[in-house]
Amino acid sequence: MNDTWTLDRTFESSTGTVRWAALGDPASPPVVLLHGTPWSSYTWRNVARALSAEHRVYVWDMPGYGASAKYEGQDVTLGAQARVFTELLAHWGLERPAVLAHDFGGTVAMRAHLLHGAAYERLALVDVVVAFDSWGSPTYKLMGAHPDIFSRLPPALHRALVREYISSASARGLHRDVLDQLTRPWLGEEGQPAFFRQIAQNDQRWTREAEERYGETAVPVLVCWGSDDAWIASDNAREVAARIPGARLRMIEGAGHLVQEDTPAELTAALVRFLSEK
Repeated sequence: MNDTWTLDRTFESSTGTVRWAALGDPASPPVVLLHGTPWSSYTWRNVARALSAEHRVYVWDMPGYGASAKYEGQDVTLGAQARVFTELLAHWGLERPAVLAHDFGGTVAMRAHLLHGAAYERLALVDVVVAFDSWGSPTYKLMGAHPDIFSRLPPALHRALVREYISSASARGLHRDVLDQLTRPWLGEEGQPAFFRQIAQNDQRWTREAEERYGETAVPVLVCWGSDDAWIASDNAREVAARIPGARLRMIEGAGHLVQEDTPAELTAALVRFLSEK
């Protein structure tokens, strides 16, 4: 399986170098994709390529993730990511793009919109991280409470931990090469501490601040959720949709938390319909 994914451009953000790319005709309507944790824009590759037939698609790795900068002392909180996203929109010259966000990318998008004034044409939220559920599994909380200890694990044990953790996001199982790609950014002297750094810095307050203002959202919103999400229970999908005025809910049967990998065709079809609505 050869699925090359390259971000060929850079932006110097307030929290480090961001790697990004754009697909499709520059004259087409803009769409921006946001990933979550412990992911990167790679999880959006299939959707991005499909959407690029009719849209100018922007993808990026958040600081501390994927191919973007990772360094000791880096601010990779959801608050910082929302500021960086706002910076990027200005850098790209996008005034009202459509935004599609997965996992905590949904919180980043909502914070940028509600707290920093970023304007969207429409917004899709896919299996987003929320505060009104228990925030993070016991394993996630344990790793976040002891990042210095976990960052000193022998490399082989760390690699096994990350692969097992990532695998649990899929309801159908990940192809070995896909799992390799998702794991690779978190390995080595730079990646291993970065993996636990981002967990340690993210907690419920970042999602709570945005959720308190969900009712102010004034753009069309689609909530998509994998019916078999083992990370964030599907009951949260209905709660998210209920808190956002006019939001619609689309459950995707047979998909886990990593919907883009489990059911890419079903997710893409739902997003294409949403983007094409007048």
